[in-house]
Amino acid sequence: MQDPKLTTDTRQLLRSIFDAAVAAAHPDSMLATHLPPPPRGRVIVLAAGKGAAAMAAAAERHYLDRLELDPQRLLGLATTRHGHAVPTRRIKVIEAGHPVPDEAGLRAAEDTLALAATATADDLLLVLLSGGGSANWIAPVEGITFAQKQQVTRALLRSGAPIGEINAVRKHLSRIKGGRLARAGQRARIVTLAISDVPRDEPAAIASGPTVPDPTTLADARAIVARYSLTIDDAVRRALDDPRNESCKPGDAAFARAQFKLIATPKDGLDAAVAAAARAGYDIANLGSDLEGEARDVAYAHAQLALKARTEGRKLAILSGGELTVTVRGTGRGGPNQEYALALAQHLADAEGIAALAADTDGADGGAGSATDPAGAMIDARTFAAMHAQGLDPAAYLANNDATTFFAATCDLLVTGPTLTNVNDIRVILVDRV
Repeated sequence: MQDPKLTTDTRQLLRSIFDAAVAAAHPDSMLATHLPPPPRGRVIVLAAGKGAAAMAAAAERHYLDRLELDPQRLLGLATTRHGHAVPTRRIKVIEAGHPVPDEAGLRAAEDTLALAATATADDLLLVLLSGGGSANWIAPVEGITFAQKQQVTRALLRSGAPIGEINAVRKHLSRIKGGRLARAGQRARIVTLAISDVPRDEPAAIASGPTVPDPTTLADARAIVARYSLTIDDAVRRALDDPRNESCKPGDAAFARAQFKLIATPKDGLDAAVAAAARAGYDIANLGSDLEGEARDVAYAHAQLALKARTEGRKLAILSGGELTVTVRGTGRGGPNQEYALALAQHLADAEGIAALAADTDGADGGAGSATDPAGAMIDARTFAAMHAQGLDPAAYLANNDATTFFAATCDLLVTGPTLTNVNDIRVILVDRV
């Protein structure tokens, strides 16, 4: 039986490793050094995503307090997920739906496009992006209703498609994504600063690339709909056949004065987590920051690595980032990190000396869009004891995609609240010598 104190200490270490990853990508710590000097005219801030309000507030501190810019020359709009607002002075903050868009996001996107269109050649259009921006900015193309756009989003989220494919479809049904925001504000100098939440840090994938050229096409979007056998309305099919809905491509005049810069990436978060685990005395198995795949399949592979390390008597930390997916077949609750942790619990049941954490750095793993949604889950000997005491079968909960209910019963949900950044998932398995 594992020592309860050791179990508690390991949980605290797991949480500190996760917190290190979040801190490395927080706007408060790193945005200011990337902000451009003010122009002759106005600084117009347009922000979207889970870190949007925090990024806007950091920009205000830089321009208003450090540079003492005339407040009348700073304005803007930040659209963020419900529960992710922070106080601001000149930049308006709107909370909107995620992962499924809502009416607030619809209005915010219209106001964002209108504000971009007011920018002149003397203005700076400062676009601040973080994960979640795709859902926060919702501006359906002509002929598509808001309800139809919501239905497409739900179908994509349930399909198991990776985020890049989800965004490829959404970009071709939008008037703001796929470079179209840059087109609206192209008279101004445009500087986009982005916190990446996507594998390989592709600019066109972050918040669906509102200010950069889009490499995907209408044909790609139609192929994705067919690949996953998505049920969509006829109006959506017509929109995906309409050449007017093609996204902006390289060479478009929209990008003549546009600059894009990554300011934090999943690798930054993972590197910070790796450093924290190494300081704690663990050998490191860094599996990379771009992992994709079905959550339960990846968990099985990682469980085998952990069991092998324990057999070899190694003190090892197995770390990975990226964004896993879940093909939803059941009626339960949970996200990819919880499903990964649940699959680990199935494969590592009663294995002494192994503990794990899997969580989204934004503080919400799946869920219903509430600020109190779990970030993920932990497992260790306490999990296995509770599982046996209550007669919980991990396989049955996996079959119903119901990881949240399982971990609520074992008291292993990780609830952090909004972290105000997003560099994808952090998964940590600690293997101790027994």
